[in-house]
Amino acid sequence: MDGVPPVKTRIESYLINLSLTYEEAGDDVWIINDEDKGLANVVVFAEEPLVTIRTKVMTVPEKDRSRFFEELLRLNSDMVYGAYAIDENDVILVETFELSTLDFEEFQAALDAIGLALAQHYPQLSKYRDQ
Repeated sequence: MDGVPPVKTRIESYLINLSLTYEEAGDDVWIINDEDKGLANVVVFAEEPLVTIRTKVMTVPEKDRSRFFEELLRLNSDMVYGAYAIDENDVILVETFELSTLDFEEFQAALDAIGLALAQHYPQLSKYRDQ
């Protein structure tokens, strides 16, 4: 696309402009570890035509699973960006964008929403953690 910088340049400029602590983990893959901003092990990866932001929240608990899944669905209704999902035996927060239209403000809002959700929802979800 004319006038649009390459994926690597765009995403890294967003991360730098947000003053986030991150590392490049591969081609078009970055890991954000910025606990001051409530973002730990948040993975950003770009693969045409999408950019995905995701982080592991916890392992799916063995006990009270149906109540736990109901709680996740209720929390999803509260989300502005992203959603809780299950990946194998992990609960993740995930957000996917179309690369061609992703701009700085949208990227920032998604990361802010993920950090906020992790902080706000911790009390509800932590009670399901296996002991």
